Amino acid sequence: MSAGISVSVSGGIGRLTLDRPQKRNALSRAMWRAIPAAVAALDADASVRVITLQGAGEHFAAGADIAEFDEVYATRSSAAAYAADLAAAMDALSGGSKPRLALIRGNCIGGGVALAMCCDLRFAEAGARFAVTPAKLGIAYSFEDTRRLVGCVGAAAARDLLFSARVVDAAEAQQMRLIDRLYPAGMLAAEADAYCAVLASLSRGTIRVARDFIARAVAGQRGEDAGTMAAYLDILEEPDFAEGFRAFKEKRAPRF
Repeated sequence: MSAGISVSVSGGIGRLTLDRPQKRNALSRAMWRAIPAAVAALDADASVRVITLQGAGEHFAAGADIAEFDEVYATRSSAAAYAADLAAAMDALSGGSKPRLALIRGNCIGGGVALAMCCDLRFAEAGARFAVTPAKLGIAYSFEDTRRLVGCVGAAAARDLLFSARVVDAAEAQQMRLIDRLYPAGMLAAEADAYCAVLASLSRGTIRVARDFIARAVAGQRGEDAGTMAAYLDILEEPDFAEGFRAFKEKRAPRF
């Protein structure tokens, strides 16, 4: 890939990397625009079971590239077009059927936090730092970014982060559920690969349905409907169920 986004695939893991380390992976408009195609390519690759998002170098992402603000926020229409680019990147990352993991080292600021929240799980390394900083710039976090933040940390902590724009360390981020797992320095890559290997060994059909059902529940669906019942029954006709059931009876590990 180009435009500050790189993609690699190995061992069932599709790695999407914010690759602008000289700028602490500050997200240029070109990067935002490149993310949907990069994610789509990994979703379409049958060898990919899990997608990870990380930053090149010492940091995850310093947020949107402020050097572009004179241009992208020049007019109301240019701001709306820029917001659409950001939303398309967020939607691509939060959508799809394969689990997404954000792997965070160093700074994760503003738009970097927004991207990380689009992932199903966020793993961080000791020394990571987080801040949601629109109040320092006089701009607004989008509604969808705010909704995801509330979903991760709750309304009170979201108010704290958005109102104060303060920096929180990795330990506090874990306490407020902004991240899900915290590893010692130098251990993030190995631990994340081990976790991804577990996911890659399990039924992708089960994970696909679970991901969809969780998204529906988070969006407010409160009861079974025709779509969820169909998904529940459809998976019984997929090869994974036959293999999983056979493996259980034969007392061996399934081969999905």
